[in-house]
Amino acid sequence: MMIEKLEEKADVLIESLPYIKTFHSKTFVIKYGGAAMVDNNLKQDIIKDFILLRYIGINVVVVHGGGPEITSFLQKIGKETTFVNGLRVTDKETMDAVQMSLVGKTNQDIVSMINHFGGKAVGLSGADSNIIQARKKMMETVLDPETKKEKNIDLGFVGDIERIDSSLVNLLNQNGYIPVIAPIGVGIDGEHYNINADEVASEVAVSLKADKLIMVTDVDGIYENPSNPATKIESLTIHRAKQMIEKGEISGGMIPKVRACINGISNGVKRTHIVDGRQKHSILLEIFTDHGIGTMVVGN
Repeated sequence: MMIEKLEEKADVLIESLPYIKTFHSKTFVIKYGGAAMVDNNLKQDIIKDFILLRYIGINVVVVHGGGPEITSFLQKIGKETTFVNGLRVTDKETMDAVQMSLVGKTNQDIVSMINHFGGKAVGLSGADSNIIQARKKMMETVLDPETKKEKNIDLGFVGDIERIDSSLVNLLNQNGYIPVIAPIGVGIDGEHYNINADEVASEVAVSLKADKLIMVTDVDGIYENPSNPATKIESLTIHRAKQMIEKGEISGGMIPKVRACINGISNGVKRTHIVDGRQKHSILLEIFTDHGIGTMVVGN
């Protein structure tokens, strides 16, 4: 029985061999979010995935979120959280809290764990070396429930990406490090801006000409019918993805993730994947097995 289990492990390694050969020296950008950032066992599993990818010669760049951690931090200091069209209204006090939570804690926790398990990680925010050059996001238009009229709301220190400078990230990759990036941008005015991590991951992948953009989230893929597990889509074209968003078949928090994949594919990233971070070693299963476990978004 023991020999059979060992043979099964050997078969898995043999199955992964052509993928390891294909992706050696390539670049993967991984958006790290969801339950895999909260549950300690899942966190350890995915961190080990990052390290394994780096050890077999793949350049790994991690972009992390941290929305729940920011909300928790704000609650502790008695600050109310307000969202408009899914975006956090970020005044100066909130922006300070975002930086303390994302850069001061979440980023450093990830870096420390990678280093603890034998990797070499460097924590960065988008402000380091002007990696993420940003501008203030335009006002959001919402419908006033009382007057039934549209009104504009200033989101404060929420930003859009102006440009990605990936030279420092490339330098770290070339020297065997795993860059871990917090989604904070800096404007020409010197202000720091809170930026959606899905957008940051996508634009970083485009800048690096990455082979893969991998979105780690809390769903195991995209479904034709969300209530029917048999309808999971293994490979989704960007044309079909846009149609599903327009029809409301892709909704809520999945929209920015799918749009990030569409942007990546449209601008030179070869493959994009949406995988379930709640599944143990989901990245390895998606990348190094013949069938994969998530949804791959591809060109038309």
